[in-house]
Amino acid sequence: MICTVCCGTKRLVEINCPAECPHLATSREHPAAVVRRQQEVDVAALLPSMSGLTERQHQLFFLFQSVIARSRPDGLARLTDEDVAEAASACAATIETAAKGVLYEHSPATLPAQKLAGEFRALLAQAREHGATIYDREAAIALRAIERGARSLTRAEEPTAYLALMGRLLQVNKVAEDAAAGEASAGTRPSSIIIP
Repeated sequence: MICTVCCGTKRLVEINCPAECPHLATSREHPAAVVRRQQEVDVAALLPSMSGLTERQHQLFFLFQSVIARSRPDGLARLTDEDVAEAASACAATIETAAKGVLYEHSPATLPAQKLAGEFRALLAQAREHGATIYDREAAIALRAIERGARSLTRAEEPTAYLALMGRLLQVNKVAEDAAAGEASAGTRPSSIIIP
């Protein structure tokens, strides 16, 4: 049992809220003004790189973003916006080259980018194995949009600006997935924790 102040200030930070909590649902529907302004700024910054994408290409764009969000470089390396741009560019270039009849695999320069490019290729292969129809041209266009976004938002003083922006935009979905996973692993529905 917690008080309303703790619910409002520690929700999903210190307290693992159940997915069916009405207070959590309300907070997602009506975020604080600061959060809403940040989301608006983030969306405005991302829109130029996504302009002209079809609905299917948007879906691929966010599918690739989910791979980026889960990607963890080996050792002490850190994934940067430049790594994301290089990986997306290399995969898109490989697809575009294959469409011209030349089989050549473009490779990014850094190890984290190479690992991420491999994860992009694995995602496409896995989706096709499960029967999804993914056209190479659409995948290349979505990857080029990721490259444009990462290159346009990266700054020398903040080499992970694009990753941070996408992390903020995808956070709501991640929180919902984490809550559902926690509920599934517990096997039971947790009881309400809010004191009325």
